Amino acid sequence: MAKRSKLVQWWQSRTGEEETPFDSDSSAFLLSVMFHVAVLVALGLWPLLVDHDDQILALTTTKVDVEEITEPTPPEEIHFSEQEMAEVGANSDLGTQMALSEAPVISDISEIPNPVDPSDREVAEVLLNNQVVQATGLHFNENLAVRGAVGTGTTGASGAVDRITHEILLSLEERRTLVVWLFDQSGSLSRQREKIHDRFDKIYEELGILEAAENEAFQGNDPLLTQVMAFGKSISKMMKEPTANLAEIKEAVKAIPQDDTGVELTFEAVVRAVNGHAEYRRPDAEGEPKRNVMVIVVSDEAGEDQANVDLAVKTCQKLAVPVYVIGVPAPFGRQETLVKWVDPDPMYDQTPQWGRVNQGPESVMAERVKLRFIGSKDQDIPIDSGFGPWALTRLCYETGGIYFAVHPNRNVNKSVSAKEVTAYSSHLQQFFDPTIMRDYRPDYVTYREYQRRLQASKMRTALVQAAQMSWSTPMKDPRTRFVKRDEAGFSNELSESQKQAAQLEPQIEQLYQLLLLGEADRSVEKSQRWQAGYDLALGRVLATKVRTETYNAMLAVAKRGIKLKDPKSNTFTLVPADIVSVGSQYKKGAEKAKELLQRVIDQHEGTPWAYLAKKELATPIGWEWKESYTDLSPPPRPGAGNGGNPPAAQNDAANMIKKPPPKRRPPKL
Repeated sequence: MAKRSKLVQWWQSRTGEEETPFDSDSSAFLLSVMFHVAVLVALGLWPLLVDHDDQILALTTTKVDVEEITEPTPPEEIHFSEQEMAEVGANSDLGTQMALSEAPVISDISEIPNPVDPSDREVAEVLLNNQVVQATGLHFNENLAVRGAVGTGTTGASGAVDRITHEILLSLEERRTLVVWLFDQSGSLSRQREKIHDRFDKIYEELGILEAAENEAFQGNDPLLTQVMAFGKSISKMMKEPTANLAEIKEAVKAIPQDDTGVELTFEAVVRAVNGHAEYRRPDAEGEPKRNVMVIVVSDEAGEDQANVDLAVKTCQKLAVPVYVIGVPAPFGRQETLVKWVDPDPMYDQTPQWGRVNQGPESVMAERVKLRFIGSKDQDIPIDSGFGPWALTRLCYETGGIYFAVHPNRNVNKSVSAKEVTAYSSHLQQFFDPTIMRDYRPDYVTYREYQRRLQASKMRTALVQAAQMSWSTPMKDPRTRFVKRDEAGFSNELSESQKQAAQLEPQIEQLYQLLLLGEADRSVEKSQRWQAGYDLALGRVLATKVRTETYNAMLAVAKRGIKLKDPKSNTFTLVPADIVSVGSQYKKGAEKAKELLQRVIDQHEGTPWAYLAKKELATPIGWEWKESYTDLSPPPRPGAGNGGNPPAAQNDAANMIKKPPPKRRPPKL
């Protein structure tokens, strides 16, 4: 205590301050600091003062034999390939896009989920980002699969043009755009061209509104350029250069000449349109193309050069050019359909005429067996397939465009008669809901890939071969009405009808046996389209087989002797019946056919296959005889009336008929 008092007095005399470091509180603090510093120093020096034991710390290491590591020997020569790498590599045509965000769909903002925040939270939560249905990126890449819409149905071209206008606006939001219109020159498309011509005002009116609103898409000069081309037997540009002048565009459309040759080089026209404007897709200094390019095809045919579809697809994909088609629905399972034509000149006869137009099929090859319905005058019922012609639809599908199946009589709720068909439109008796048909899309693949898939499935091979066979050998309706004038004549008529049945039976039997070869793969088939097609074909062929064989058997029974129940009757007529009365083997075949057809109805409701199955089941498979009376009296001779006297004088002036207008045959449609 005495020492501390001396230290305090010494500090106060030196500093002149009352408080000193040697007060009780301060001294305690200093002692604590000195103690902890000493402890830290001792801990730091401890490893240096104590001897280490190698056994205390053991590190797990991997022994490496240095001698096994050898330096790679560089090649003595470097060989370069002389082949041009046009589609891959940093210096290729796609080299400017190699480091960009890539996805099958172009998007301004990627929908890839953001990373989850790893920070700790007081309450445990599981945070879910928005689910990405399809990855999107800021740039297009041809190496990624881009799939367009294939079953967009509309009742008019105006609706299709409005949707395309929306697609143009989306393209303009990314960069300036060039739209190339390709118009079919056929006479059947003249009114369609007029409607689109009148719709151009609407397109540019909407674009003008956005431009006036200072939309970012319209930065710079001429954000939208348009080119008009025409194709038929030849292909031509209707304007020297693309333009933004609406008056020039409309005048070019109006000046398209009509081509009556019936030839349409559709896919060659697409290739020329894309290659002829490839300069707009070349990248600038920043690696971006000058403009987006869109091709819009307006046609009511499938095209004469469908073999060039692979070339057209590759050309469009290479330059990332989507193709949109304002076309027509393809008839189900058939190549041609009938189009109503009314002379556009009112000075000529306005009676509707029908011309054949190539508008199908919807698949690579015909997948529908052609059979005549009993009692129907139509060899093949014209119905909608739910899709457009295969080659054109595939072009849209592979390039990310849209196929618009335009038909003014489209109505999924009722059948359409020939009288109801609008002029310049095809006769399709029934249409189907596109939401249902979405699951029955044809195979939009190359010809080679389609053949490979056929060969891999006995069922598919059998169906396609049977379809080809049925179309090459059309079925004839059997005779069902027989007038019994005398026994000998009646028997001869029955025998002649049996000969016709005998000619038909081998054709039907061959079709049936061919389809049976595919039954082994029916259980492993996953495609609903192929399932429905095979079951319908087998069911209809089997039903036709039973009808043909029982028809022959009924005639044979009648030849052995059939009596009229009513003495006033003189005519026997075979009519469809639910009862098969001529053999148990035929009954089994009839039941199997009904089972197959009913399966199509139950499993594929609302599709063309179910529609045809219902129509087939509407006619019973068996036969029965019905009696009736036929008047065999000779018809009266012309002019034999009035007791043989000359006819009374008539007023020729009053009975004169106005001369009908001249009639012209329809052009090649």
